Parts: sequence; C-alpha cells; structure tokens
Amino acid sequence: MATVDTPAAAETAGGTPHDLRQRHAKAAAQRYRESAGVRERAEARAADGVPYPDTDQALAARAERILTRAGIPPGAVVADIHAEPLDLPQVHERIIGLANDLQAVSFLPRGVRAAAAVARISLRQNGRELPLGTGFLVSPRLLMTNHHVLPDVGFARSCFVEFNAQVTVDNVPATVVRTELAPDALFVAHEPLDFALVALAPVDGKALPGEVFGWNRLSAQSGKLVVGELVNIVGHPSGRLKEIALRDNKLLARLDDFLHYQTDTEPGNSGSPVFNDQWEVVALHHSGVPETDPQGHVLRKDGNVWQPSDGEDAVSWIANEGVRISSVLRRLASLQPSPAERSLLADMGPESGLGNQLPHDGMTQAPERYPGTGLRPPPVESTEATTPATKPTAPPTTPAAPHVRTGLRGRPGAFGGHRNMVFLHGRSQQGKDPEALRREWTAGLNTGLTRAGTATVEPADVWFPYYGDRLAELMGKEAAVSAGTALLGATIPSAAEAAGRFAAESAQDSDAYGQLLLEAAAKAGMQEEPGASDGLVVPLEGLDQLVGTFQHALTWLAATTDVDEWTIATVFGDVSRYLSVPGVRDAVLDTVLETMPDQDELILVTHSLGTVVGVDLLSRLPAEIDRVLLVTVGSPLGMDAVNGRLLAGGPHPPPGVHQWMNAWCPTDAVAIGCPLKDPRWGGPTQPGVTNAQGKAHNITEYLAHANVAGPIGRALA
Repeated sequence: MATVDTPAAAETAGGTPHDLRQRHAKAAAQRYRESAGVRERAEARAADGVPYPDTDQALAARAERILTRAGIPPGAVVADIHAEPLDLPQVHERIIGLANDLQAVSFLPRGVRAAAAVARISLRQNGRELPLGTGFLVSPRLLMTNHHVLPDVGFARSCFVEFNAQVTVDNVPATVVRTELAPDALFVAHEPLDFALVALAPVDGKALPGEVFGWNRLSAQSGKLVVGELVNIVGHPSGRLKEIALRDNKLLARLDDFLHYQTDTEPGNSGSPVFNDQWEVVALHHSGVPETDPQGHVLRKDGNVWQPSDGEDAVSWIANEGVRISSVLRRLASLQPSPAERSLLADMGPESGLGNQLPHDGMTQAPERYPGTGLRPPPVESTEATTPATKPTAPPTTPAAPHVRTGLRGRPGAFGGHRNMVFLHGRSQQGKDPEALRREWTAGLNTGLTRAGTATVEPADVWFPYYGDRLAELMGKEAAVSAGTALLGATIPSAAEAAGRFAAESAQDSDAYGQLLLEAAAKAGMQEEPGASDGLVVPLEGLDQLVGTFQHALTWLAATTDVDEWTIATVFGDVSRYLSVPGVRDAVLDTVLETMPDQDELILVTHSLGTVVGVDLLSRLPAEIDRVLLVTVGSPLGMDAVNGRLLAGGPHPPPGVHQWMNAWCPTDAVAIGCPLKDPRWGGPTQPGVTNAQGKAHNITEYLAHANVAGPIGRALA
C-alpha cells in the first residue's frame, strides 16, 4: 500500500512530517528508476519459469533459514525433494516454494501474535489528537517507526501510542490501550534510513508494553526473504483501526538498504512492519513509490504532472519501499550507547546483534551527540597522514589465529554474593557465540520468572561453560555443521538415510547408539519386531537388517513426538558418543570445569546432552560447593542405556544434590524416558510442560514455563 499519513502542522528541524514524507517518496522514486535493470532481469527470469529469480547464495541462505526455523515440516521436504532429480539451486527453490504454499494451521495465530505488537501513533496538537502512522514493539519497551513519523525527541514528547486499536473476532471495536512515549530514556532517529526507535512508558504505570502485547524480535541474519516471495504488512492505514495486507505484496527487488515490493493503490501504513510468511520482520515500511516522468516529476493517475494541491490520493503509486531491517540494525550497532541505553538495546534479542556493545574509553565524557537521537556517535579513527620518510614498513602478514570461544563467568557478587547459577547447554552449539546463548537462555528464564511472579535475572550474573566447539572437534565434525545445514545438501536425509549413517557406527561402537534408540522407541510404544533381541551388535554383512530396525525406530519416534527423524538421530548419536567413545567424556568435563565456580552455593540448570554432562560433573566438583538445586530439562536420563553409563552409575539421586527438578514435555523425543518412575531416582520434582509446536526440545520454551522457572527463582532468592 502506498504511504500517506495525516499531515501535522508541527515544525521540525527538517520541516514538517509532511515535508519529510515527500522527500522520502521522491528518493524512493529515484531508487526505483535506478534499479530498473535489476527488476527487468528478475522479470525476464520469472518469465522463463524461474519462481524466485534471486542469486544462488540468497536462495541457499533462505532455504537454510526456513529449515532451521521450522518454516516447513522436514517430512514434507523429504517427500517432495525425492519425487524427482533436482540440482542444488532447484532444491533451494523447492524448499522456499513449499514454505510459501504449505502453511501450517499455526500461520494465522502466529500472525495474530505478531500483529498484537503493532500500535497506532498519534499527535496531541491544539487540543486535538491526530493519527500519524504505525509503530511496532521490537523489545519489551522499545517501539520502532519511521523518522518522518517521529523526527526528534521534542516531537515525540507530544505523541502517544494505542495498542489493540482493532476489531475483535465478533467484528466490534476492541478496548484500546493507550501508553505514553518515553524518549528521554531512549530515542534514535535516522533520516537517510527513515527509522526511529523510542522507549515507551509502562502500561498504566505497571507492566512493560512487551509484557502485555509481546514484541517482534529482529534479526540481522540473512535468509529472511528472496525476490519473488510474498510479504505481509500490518498497520493503521490513514489512522484507521488495524488492518493487514495478507500475502498481497511480492518482492520485486532487494537493494543494499531497501526492498521494493508490489502494492495496491491505498495510501497509509508508515512505520508498519513488513513480515515474511514465517512472521519475521524483514523491513520497515516507509514510503510509496510514485510514478515519475523522465524529468523526475511525480505523475497523477491520469498521467499528468502531480501538484501538491491535487492531494496525495491523486498520485499514481506503482510500488512500495521498505527499509531493510538488517540495515537498521547495522546502523544501531554503529552507535555508542550509554550503559542504560545499551541495556535497552540488548533486550531486542541476540539475533539483533546489539547485545555485545562495549563502551570505549572515555565514552561517558564524549561531548558530541547525534542531534535529537539521544545517542553518542562512534569514536572517529585518526586520519593523520604519515609522510613517506616516516611511514613504517608493513610487517609481513600472517594468518589470523582462529577465534577460540570460551565459557563465561558470572559477575562477582551476584545473587547475594554466595550463590551461583550455571547454565549447561546441550549438543549442536558449535560455532555459536556463548554470550548470545547466555542471553537466549536468560530471556527464556526471565519469561518464566515473570509468569511465576519472581524477580528476573541479568545475563551477566550467570555462569555459562561452553564446550560446543570442543565437542564438535572430538566427534570429528566441522563447527558449521548442524541439522539445518545438513538438510541443505544435495540430498535431504530421510529416516532411512539417518538410520544408515548411525547403523554403521553402531555396528562398531559397542552398540550404545542402538540400545539408546531402540529403548526410546520402546518407551514410546513401538512393538518389538520379530526376531529382534537385546543383542544388537552385528557384523557389517548384517548391516542392512540393522538399518531397517533403526529406520523403523526413528520413524516411530518422529510420528509419536514433535521432533523429526534427523534431529532424533543426531541427538542420540551425540549422547551415545559422549558415553562410549574413549576420551570424549573426560575432555568435555575438563572443558566445562574451566568455567565453573569453585565454592559457595550452586544452582545448575542443564538441557539435553547437558543433563548427562551435568550429572557426571557433580561427581567431579569440589566439596566446597553446596549443590542447592539441579535442574534437568529435555533429558535422556530416563533411559537405561544412558543412566547405566553415568560416572556414578544409575539410576540413583545425583550425588550431593539437595533438590532436583526434572522438567519434561510429552512430545519431546529426547525426554521420552520421563517422568522418571523408578523409585531409585529418589523422587525428584517432575513438572510436565507443553511446549509450542516445532519446539518440543527447545530450551527457551522449557524455561518460559512458570512451573519450571519458579523453583529456580525461589532458589536464587
């Protein structure tokens, strides 16, 4: 939809919001003209039958993101990809096409959830309230919109936002919730990219807006959209109640900082979020693209040159333009915020890339600030020239040493100074940033703590041992390999292929993997096949039979849980290697112990393979550590093939632990042995939870439940 907002008479440093909007429209038209060649090439490829006329790299990144974000069930991919021989670009196109054509029933409620964070922005002026545009929450307290909607701090102080300005399912107006802007806490405005970011006051002076309406998490990562895909826009066109343009806008071109997409002719929606079909924000809608003549004059719908007196409804709008979210995030990352501002920006989540900014020397004394933004500029590098006589000789270049990711220590004095909380992750964390992982875990826990009515925690207060890269090295994997990237190879692993890969290993490794997999399938209700026995070690000539047995088990587990065959196969594979391959267990435990407290009270929160590592770890901790609480979530400890191989044996209570909580989800295949019913476990507290579809084994889903987070919060207090 083309952009026209209600004009406001208030003057700003750059003119009225109306003037700013007109400048952006003209700039958008110029970019549209200059990118004509890009669109024409895409249109020619589309005419030749190419569904998504983008680069091979963009298609690969998009397909990977769809698969790793559960944008489509892996089973649907396997069935479709194997239907005919395809080369790799065609595989990527097919995955993207399936994600666009096969929408799960969750598509609509997820859209409702994303739309709840969208609000109408209005201006108080001379006793009147004038709608200006749209904004949307990107953290519990921060709202994003256009610079031409909120040009500066002073203007923002005169505005307010309204959530829930929409109709209900009964098609009657909902109760609107109004809250004030708080630009003195944080305000960023950037005219070239036409974005503004502003803090909001609590709703009714109590809860943060995001705690009431949710927020849309932004990502600086690639792969969110390719040319030819459809986008969805939610906003308040012309100040009306909230509306949605659902799958009616196709991406035409992707520029360095902007996206161009198809449009209808209705104006409005400045500051609206532009979503892909997975309801990720891909752009900030900011302007319609007007049709122009060769001299750059805006044209009317009748082909004549447009005049301001004609009104913007007379403009011939030919496209929409949005600002790429990745460009906005890069700009924000270039600024140097104060500690309070940095904390607000970090709440936008780990994928925003804004959680790791560190103050530079003297930052608090920096006198210059971007006018009206509330943020200091980045330090300027020296441009002093060096004369030829004094120019130093460049030293010979040597390859940069590989970056070694290490664990993170908790802040001294946290939790009363005598208590430590440790997060211990599971498998498939190689190549990831420990700081981002710690923030992700903390975000999930804080959601649960808020629901439980207990105090939240700061990520910096938590210990986070990191062994992801070491585990990958020990198991002979490249750090970049994961279930998602494996699915992006020339073939997509099916249950049969996963079974074949691990059957060959199982035939040579004392069968730890086979026992684990078949025990899990049996606990999930699979009947023993004729001829099956407890002894599963077979010679290689009997491998075909073992593959068939494993395929049957994997298919059964995937059908009876909410975890796909490949994920089940790889999780159980890593657990079995940790327990059975010589040297792996000791190396992992040694790596974890490098970042563990050595005294005081301990609250140990573990997940997946980390629950097995954590129980083993308890046998090696110093006696000075008081083991107050052990938390295991999504754990395979309930299977005899696992607990019988623990350092301390099993089943029995973990050594030295005062309290033990074992949280499980019925659809989590990894936790299929839970709840732990054997009385020899000592009767741990075992809350059962229901995780979201596609996230049965997800750590943040587990921690976000009040009955999981509550006991942790009480132990910390």
